[in-house]
Order: sequence, then C-alpha cells, then structure tokens
Amino acid sequence: MMTHVDKLKERNILIIEQDKERLTGLQNMLSAAGYRRLLCASEQDLVFELIRPFQGKVDEIGVIILNYQLPQSDTLKLCELLTTLDGHDAIPLIFVTDESIKIDDALLNKCHEANAATIIHHPKESNDIVPLISLALALKEERDDRIANEEKLVRELSERRIMEARLQYLVAHDELTGLSNRSGLEKALDFAILRCNNFKQHGALLDIDLDQFKVVNDIEGHEAGDRLLIEIATLIRATLDTEAFISRVGSNLFQVLLSKVNKAKALEVAEHLRMVIDEFDFVAEQNTYNISASIGVAIMAPLEKIRRPSELMSKAHHACYSAKTLGRNRVSLFEGEDENLVTLRNDAKWVPHIRRALSEDLFQLVFQPVVKVSDGHVSHYETLIRMIGDSGELLTPEQFIPVAERMGLINHIDLWVVSHIIDFIAALPKAKEEVCFTVNLSSHALQGDYLLPVLKKKLESSWISPSRLTFEITETAAVTNFEKTRLMVSKIRALGCRFAIDDFGAGFSSFNYIKNFPVDYLKIDGQFTQNLVVDSADQVLVKSMIDVAHSLGKKAIAEYVSNAEIFRILKEFGVDYVQGHLVGKAEVELLPSPYVSINDLLNKPIEIEKLITQ
Repeated sequence: MMTHVDKLKERNILIIEQDKERLTGLQNMLSAAGYRRLLCASEQDLVFELIRPFQGKVDEIGVIILNYQLPQSDTLKLCELLTTLDGHDAIPLIFVTDESIKIDDALLNKCHEANAATIIHHPKESNDIVPLISLALALKEERDDRIANEEKLVRELSERRIMEARLQYLVAHDELTGLSNRSGLEKALDFAILRCNNFKQHGALLDIDLDQFKVVNDIEGHEAGDRLLIEIATLIRATLDTEAFISRVGSNLFQVLLSKVNKAKALEVAEHLRMVIDEFDFVAEQNTYNISASIGVAIMAPLEKIRRPSELMSKAHHACYSAKTLGRNRVSLFEGEDENLVTLRNDAKWVPHIRRALSEDLFQLVFQPVVKVSDGHVSHYETLIRMIGDSGELLTPEQFIPVAERMGLINHIDLWVVSHIIDFIAALPKAKEEVCFTVNLSSHALQGDYLLPVLKKKLESSWISPSRLTFEITETAAVTNFEKTRLMVSKIRALGCRFAIDDFGAGFSSFNYIKNFPVDYLKIDGQFTQNLVVDSADQVLVKSMIDVAHSLGKKAIAEYVSNAEIFRILKEFGVDYVQGHLVGKAEVELLPSPYVSINDLLNKPIEIEKLITQ
C-alpha cells in the first residue's frame, strides 16, 4: 500500500537550471530520494512549454526549483507567473544560487506575499535539498487541504442557505404552480376573519374544482395533468384582480379569497371565472379538451361569526360539492346546512362507535325464522345484525349500516358477520345440524376480493356443510357491475353455498338480469307485502313476482308477513316461504321446534303492533 510520503513523491517537481551539470546533479539527487516526476528546463522558453499541460490542474506541480541567475529572464515576473498559475495560491518556490549572489529584496518580499520562498545555495549533496523539498510538499498539501475544506464549507453554507430559502418558500407555496398552498391560505384567512369580526369587513371564499381533470390526467398522463394545473393557475391569476388571494389546496382544487366583496359581487366574480375557464381549451398532443369548473362560494360576513379558517374552507368546499352533484360547470352558494352536510356530520359521529364495536366485538347476531308454506317447516333463519350501544341496548342496522357503507367500514362488518355465523353454526348441537341460515351481504362484498378467501378458510376449518349458508344480496347490488358480481356469486356457489335476491321488485330491474343470475331464491321486497290485504296493485305485482320466480326455477320468499290475512293471500298466490312477525321475530335464540303450525298461523288474530324493521 502506498504511504503518505510515497504519495507526496508522486507530485511533479519543476527544475529550471541553465547549467546542465548542476541540472544533472539535481536530477540524480532527487531520483535517488525517490522523486521520479522531474520536469526540467534550461531556459525561459522551455519553461512555458513545460507548464502548458498544467493549465487548469496546477495542483499536480508540487515544487518549483529555480536558478535565480536564469539568463534573459525577468525573474520577478517569471516567479509570479510560475507560482500563481490559473489564479491559484502559490506553488512553493526554491531559489538556487551562488553564495556570492544577493537576491533582490523586492523579489523576496513579493514571493513571500504569495508563498514562502526559500533560498538555498547550489546543493552539493541530497541532504542539502531533499528535506527542504519534503517539507515544501507537506506544507503545500496542508495548505491545499485547508483551501479545499474552506471551499467545501463555503459551498455547503451556500447550498444550505439556498435550501433553507427554498423550504421557507415551500412552507407557504405550492411547488408546481407557485400559488399559495393550504398553509398560506389559512394564514390569510386568519387575518380576513379578524378584519371581518372586528372591523365588519366582508369577504368570500371560492372553491374551484376542475371537472375534467381526472379525464386529462388518466388519458394524457400526469405530466399533461401538471401542465393543465399550471395553465389554469395562470388563467385564474390573469382573470382576477391583484387583491385576490389565490391558492392551490388539493390535486385539482383551487381556493380564492376575495376581500371587501358582498354576496352579489362574490357571485358575479365566481360566475365570470367559471365562464373564462369554460371557454378555455387545453391541448395535449393531438387532443383538445374543454375544461370546466364547479365553483362553491362561502360568504364571510360579521353576522356569520366564523372563528376558524377551516369553517369557511369547509363551507366553500361543500358548496362546490353541491355544484358538482347538480350537474357540474356551475356556481353554488353555501346557504346553510343541507341534508347532505347533516348526514356527513352524523356519519362522523357514528364512525368511532362502529370502529369500537368491531374492535371490541360489540355486535350481536339475531335470527328470524323463514317458514315453508306447504308444511310449516322452518326452512332456515335469516341472520340479522344488531350493534350493542353504550347502555347495552341493541341498535338496529338502519342506524349504522348506511354509515358503514358510506364511510368504508362495511367490508369489516361483512367479514364479522360471515365469520361469526359460521362459528355459530359449527357450535350448534347435533339435533340442529340440518338448520340453515341466510346472511345479508353488502354490495361491496361481491365487488372486492376480501370475502371469498375468508369464507373458504372458515368453511374448511369449521367442517360445516356450505349448503347450510345462503347469502342474500339486494336486487340493486346484483345488477350493479353485473358481470363482476355474477362471477363472484358463481365462485361462492362453487363452494356449495346458495344465493338469494333480496328486495326483489324494489329495483325494477330487467327480468333478463334475474334470468341469468345464479341464485336459488327471490325474496319479495317487504314494501309489496305490508299492504297486500288492502292494495290491489300490490296483489297483482306480488302474484307476478311469484310466477316469475317459479318460471325461472327459483323459490319465492315473502318477507314482512305480519298477520294471517297477508299469509292467506300469499299462500293462495303460491309463495314458497314466508318471513315476518306472524311467524317469528328476530331473536337471539332459535325456535325450539323445527315446525310451525300452518293452521295456527291462518287462525292467528290480527294484532295492531308497530312493526320493527329488519
């Protein structure tokens, strides 16, 4: 391995000596000491030939040995040239001269200013010059390292200042468009709210959502999408006056704070901006896209008593959402909490309760019998879910299932129900080994891939017969993404499970869907059976549904059978199974007997009772 001393000896040493005998002597002494890169010149012209290759890389020259008596030379200028090549710090310089020659003080002072210059009389032995050269090389390396470290430090400090300035800028600005970001907008809103509440200064916040952004982004790619955002940002800047505070707060969402405007003026500005954007055409490759925007407007007035920026931002965004649901490319004003906002807030309150029920197993299964009309046999039980409330009360699914569907929690409930019903069936005594159950699935269960592997694993580990499980999906869910749903139903049926269409007739679907859908039962929606005794139109529809089910080779189930009169009519129509309070309510325990007396059902007096929905 090369030592540090060996590395120093790899530096070039420039020797300028007009006496060839003394030049040879210097070469021999340095060569014997291990210095191999010796560059020699005997006159000034040859010096320039030697140093020309080192322009831009003077670090490769370690020491210059110069005869002070070089003929036909301005020694001072030559020294300045040699020791400050390319504007770098001086190269160590060693003057060799006769003892009788006195070196000019001005030259020495000049050389010392640039670098330490050393005088030595013509050496007779290597001990006279080699230690001096080693010292000069070591000093030069030390100085070079120091200079390099100083330059590195300066560079790092400069880069750090640039980075700090950039980060400080990005704290309040969007990197893509150069507009303010959400943080910057919130600060501006803080001041605007302060002026509004204390100095009665009106204002408005516009929420601008590009309607066709996803189309452009998906078809043309993210680069085109970014260019569209930049062009829209430029368009908004050019359209609004300089007092408008423009920000980009989301992917394709801009918000604009207007100061000193009333409601009429804010709506006028928003409508003008909408028209300008609507007239804008975005060109990407060979395609041209007409871009429109949905704009929500939230007014900031003293009577509104807005306390936080998020309140105003939320109102503007909700107004924009209303504009999109009403057809897009329009302006909508926030005028108070509507049904959608109330629903959203209600959902937000329910979410933690549902999550807690999932994590702490606070759901309860209840079972409602389904009776075969021909002989009164309890064909199966419909499995229903209840959630245990804070006070131990059972909450009906109408209270939490719609929330779970809207808030992305329904898949967890699907898995909970399927897993627990299989465990329940597996735990039943041998006397009830033939009892079957139906389970309601959400529309999401058949659109994703999360249900099938769990169901398959549970069936394999529990050893129950898959035929004891029938899954119910609504008619609307069945026809939504029909092919994908039908494929998933086929896969689950291949495991041995059965399927039923729930709420049949409620969705008014084409019978062609039902004809080609692989289910075993059609379950008539309860809205048709509840008033069956007094509504002749319902009687016609129910009779038709039963006939359709039989013609397709499927069994018909009627739910919400609450009294003997409804049961009697359904029996005459030929329905296969009935379910409802007449037969049995949803309970935690199963019926003690597998049969129900048909005569008892037909003769049971009608009770006036408030029906509890399933």
